[in-house]
Amino acid sequence: MLHLLTDTMNVPKVRKWLIHSTTALGVFMSTLDASIVNIALPEITAYFHTSLANAEWVVMVYLLLISSLLLTYGRIGDMYGYRPVFIAGFAVFTISSAFNSLSPTIWVLIACRALQALGAGAILAVVQAIITDTFQPSERGKAIGINAMFVSLGLATGPSLGGLLVGTFGWQSIFIINIPVGIISILWAWVILPKKSLTPQKFDIGGAVTIFACLSSFLLVVSHGQVWGWNSFASGSLFMTAIISLGMFVYFEMTYAHPMFNLKLFRNQVFLAGNLAAMINYMTKYTVTFLLPFYLIKFLDLPTRSAGLLMSAFPLTMLLTSPLAGTVSDRLGSRVLTSAGMAIICSGIIIIGHTESFTYFKNAFGLALIGLGTGLFLAPNNNAIMGSVPKNSIGVASGTLALMRNVGQVLGVAVSGAVFSHQLAKHLAFAGTQLSFRIALHNTYLVAALIGALGTIVCWARGSHKNI
Repeated sequence: MLHLLTDTMNVPKVRKWLIHSTTALGVFMSTLDASIVNIALPEITAYFHTSLANAEWVVMVYLLLISSLLLTYGRIGDMYGYRPVFIAGFAVFTISSAFNSLSPTIWVLIACRALQALGAGAILAVVQAIITDTFQPSERGKAIGINAMFVSLGLATGPSLGGLLVGTFGWQSIFIINIPVGIISILWAWVILPKKSLTPQKFDIGGAVTIFACLSSFLLVVSHGQVWGWNSFASGSLFMTAIISLGMFVYFEMTYAHPMFNLKLFRNQVFLAGNLAAMINYMTKYTVTFLLPFYLIKFLDLPTRSAGLLMSAFPLTMLLTSPLAGTVSDRLGSRVLTSAGMAIICSGIIIIGHTESFTYFKNAFGLALIGLGTGLFLAPNNNAIMGSVPKNSIGVASGTLALMRNVGQVLGVAVSGAVFSHQLAKHLAFAGTQLSFRIALHNTYLVAALIGALGTIVCWARGSHKNI
C-alpha cells in the first residue's frame, strides 16, 4: 500500500492554507487561460489570415487534451506523489505559454496550445487530491469551497482581462502574462508542497492509452459531429474508436494487477452519483453560457460590454456562495445542499428561458440564481466525492471529477447547439426569424432545465453522507 497522505493532524493550520494557496494559483491560472483565449480568437484569426474554423482549434485542442489525460495524471499522482505532477505541470504550462506568444503560424500556435494543455491537465488533475491530502474531513469542505471560488474567479476574470490585454498589447499578451505568474507559482509550490515517501508501482500503460483514445475520440465527435454530420464517415469512425477503446480499457482494468482506475469505485454510490451529478451540473450551465451571448448581442443587439457585465452575475454569485457552502457541508454533508443547488439552477434557467420579454433585472436575477445554485452544489459535491474514496485513490478521484467537468462542458455545448438548431429550423417554416429564435432558445433552455431536474434527483438519490 502506498503511503500517500500527510498526517493532517500534525500539519500546522498556517501551513495547510499555504499549501492551499498553491492549488488556488493552479486552478485560477488554468481556468483563466481556458476563458481568456476565446475573446482573442477574432484577432488571432486576423493576425494569421486564417479561417475561424482553424482558429477554433486553438481552444478545442486545449480542452480535448486536458480532458483525455486527467485520469492518467491522477493515477500518476497516486503513484509518485502530487507535488511532482503539480510542479511539472506548471513548468510545462509556463514554458508553452512563452512558445504560444512566439508562434509564427496558426498551426504552430495550435501545437503549442496542445503542449500547454499537457501542463494544465496535470495541474487540474491533482488539485482536489492535494486539498484532500492536506485537510482533515471536518475542514475539507471549506478548503474545497474556497478553491471553487478561485475557479469562478478565473472564469469571471478571463473575458474582461483578455479584452483589456488584447486591445492594448495584442493577442500575444494573453500568453505572456502567464510567464511571470507561472515562475512564481512553480517556486512557491517547490517550497510549500510537502514531499512524499512512496513505494514504486508498475504503471498501467494499456489503461492509459485506451482511455486516452476513448475520451479524445468521444469528445471530438460530440463537439464536431453536428458540423461533420452524425452519419458521416468521420463521426462513425470516431464513435467506433471510442466504443472499442472503452471495451479494451475495461478489460485492462479488470485484468491488470495494478490498474490505473479501480472500477470498484463505481460501486460506491456517493462516488458514482456525485460524478454523474457534476457532469449534469456543468452540462446545464454551459447550455446557458454558450447560447446566452448570441441572444444578448446578436438578437437583442446589446453592446458587448453590457452583455459581459450582465453575464458576470453568474460567476460573482458563485464566488460569494462557494466558501460558505463548503463550510456548511463539513457539518451537514452534501445531500441537501447539492439537491437544493441543482433545483435553484433549474429555476434560474427557466427564468432566463422566458424570452417573450427582456429586462436586465430578470436576466441578472436568473443568472444570479444559477450562480447561487452552483455555489451550493460545487464544493459540497466535490467534498463528498473526495471523502468517499480510499486514501490511495484520491488522485484518480480528483482526475475523474475534473474529467466530469470537461465532459459536461462539451456535452452542454453540443446538446444545446443541436437542440437550438433543430428547433430554429423547425419553426422558421411558419414563423419569422425573431419569433423562431425566441421559441428555439426557450425550448433549448427547457431541455436544459429538465436535464438539471434529473441532476437534482441524482443528488438526492445518493443518500445521506458525511465526510469520512
